[in-house]
Amino acid sequence: MTDIFENYTSPWMNDELSMLRDAARKFFTTELAPHQETWEANGIVDRSAWSKTGAAGFLLAEMPTQYGGSGGDYRYETVIMEEQLRSGASGLGTQVHSQIVAPYILHYGSEAQRQRWLPPMATGTKVGAIAMTEPNTGSDLQSIRTTAIRDGDEFVINGSKTYISNGQHCDLVIVVAKTDPSQGAKGISLIVVETGTEGFSKGRNLKKLGQAAADTSELFFEDCRVPADNLIGEEGKGFVQLMQQLPQERLNIAQAAVVDMERAISLTLDFVKERKAFGQRVLDFQNTKFKLAECKTEALIARTFVDQCLVKHLAGELDASTASMAKYWTTDKQNQIIDVCLQLHGGAGYMEEYPISRMYRDARVQSIYGGTNEIMKELISRTL
Repeated sequence: MTDIFENYTSPWMNDELSMLRDAARKFFTTELAPHQETWEANGIVDRSAWSKTGAAGFLLAEMPTQYGGSGGDYRYETVIMEEQLRSGASGLGTQVHSQIVAPYILHYGSEAQRQRWLPPMATGTKVGAIAMTEPNTGSDLQSIRTTAIRDGDEFVINGSKTYISNGQHCDLVIVVAKTDPSQGAKGISLIVVETGTEGFSKGRNLKKLGQAAADTSELFFEDCRVPADNLIGEEGKGFVQLMQQLPQERLNIAQAAVVDMERAISLTLDFVKERKAFGQRVLDFQNTKFKLAECKTEALIARTFVDQCLVKHLAGELDASTASMAKYWTTDKQNQIIDVCLQLHGGAGYMEEYPISRMYRDARVQSIYGGTNEIMKELISRTL
């Protein structure tokens, strides 16, 4: 596949990360990507893929070594994520597992919680998920109805969650619940529930427009009793914790959008170089060249923007507004560029045997999860 930005180097790259990129590229291309079509047909990846990825050292890369991680920083997670997506192995929910769930436990959990949950997550023995969305709340986290009421040394959880990534495979899930329903956002807490806990059940593996290999589920809690020790951080601090971690999640979504743009352009460039129409290469038509020139320009703008955001994030300076800008603009642009690339494939672009077809449907959710792009604009507008 043509590298459209072979002369561009991200400002945060170094030799060690380049070696990691090479290793990750080889692993995902040879070990996971060949199974993607089977996983899409089954609606879920094989559980063995988790342990295989953990054994290769590609889970929890930014977690400290004492908890089973690689001891890197967010750049290491970025490199691994980028190579997984470039390979086409999109069904394994490592972004949620490593870059969303694990940081909550590291930053807010007790030492006992870190020792208990992070090492098995690093090996892929335990899969993590986070349950925010409910059937009637969407992006409005303050309106969640799931409750976790203290009863002695336990919390009793009642409610339901939906559209939960890793919902079928998860062994532990961070549940966003109201421990004091009378306090609004100040009454929200984060509590870990482990699979096998009485009163916790997983619903169906939801059928989706795209991302067919990624398991996405409903979760139900009916008088589900968990130890009070499963509370992450302080009671009533859940909303603050969510707001502190959402910039990284939104940066992560933006980074994935950029990788998809680049992959779509590369695949399309390879396609139009080989195909002929009216006696000449499709690439030689002025419209084709101009469209791809536009796409490459916009993808490079996106790449430099998210690289800047990553540098800010490493310095602890990425604010919610800038992360929202990155998330909304790149995911909108991702969908637009993939649409153009599909069009340049002609009828072949509508066929599932071509990756651009799957990329087209998989991309649509990017402007929805992590907070809809409309919510992103609302957050940005508050800074005006």
